[in-house]
Amino acid sequence: MDVSFLGGPPPLPGRRGRYPHPQRGVGVVAPFDFALDRELWRWVPDEVSLHLTRTPYVPVEVSLDLARLVSEHETLADAVRALTAAEPEVLAYACTSGSFVGGVAGERAMCEAMTREGAVASVTTSGALLEALEVLGARRIALVTPYTWSVTRALEEYLAEADVVVTARACLGLTRHIWKVPYRNVAGMARRAVPAGADALFISCTNLPTYDVIPQLEAELRMPVISANQVTMWSALRRLGTRAVGPCQALIDPGARPGASPLRPPPPQGLPEAPPAGPSAEGGGWT
Repeated sequence: MDVSFLGGPPPLPGRRGRYPHPQRGVGVVAPFDFALDRELWRWVPDEVSLHLTRTPYVPVEVSLDLARLVSEHETLADAVRALTAAEPEVLAYACTSGSFVGGVAGERAMCEAMTREGAVASVTTSGALLEALEVLGARRIALVTPYTWSVTRALEEYLAEADVVVTARACLGLTRHIWKVPYRNVAGMARRAVPAGADALFISCTNLPTYDVIPQLEAELRMPVISANQVTMWSALRRLGTRAVGPCQALIDPGARPGASPLRPPPPQGLPEAPPAGPSAEGGGWT
């Protein structure tokens, strides 16, 4: 009996159909509490596979102490060794705080440590952030984080080292369960954080969901909106010579950038307004 696999709906934009393709690999090192594997995959084209591993569990809440623990070079080396059997062509460290806690020099040292162990190019979320801001020509940014003020301030210090000015910020003050923050609260923080004069908005933390909120916010705010998971995948895929999948996201879709052409309209169903005040997730509230 002849069985055909040619039927079915057409592929989505950036997808190449229903047949398997030879795979290229991105090795991803994430903190032990990372819960958004599926979000990372949404930026990845069909011909690329993600190989994820996590750092060992430590009984510490989200803080600068935790950021230092999950970014120790010995920890990174162990994680990279766990990925080598899959033979990734590039390595990505998917944690914002873990990659900015040591400053610009610390971030570079992390990439060097991963490359030494894995013998392939390496990127981190915070390094990818600076790379994305350079591509977008953004030197003055608004900042949204789920962190406490001390962690948010450390991110601002990292950006200042790279001559990036933070014009305004909004943070939630969370120390756990960051992945449970809903889109409506991410959007609400963004609306509060953006003053006149910012070139772009950055939404920090790889455990904060952002994929679907980015096009809506760009249409509302009339500026590029980038996020931790987005820049990590974009930067890693650049090193493979391929593009991330992100329709209507200015970093990935040049046609959506201000000045190139009008930003595309938002999706048919807009994001709901965030509540005016009060806690938005366990352990935090608007600050």
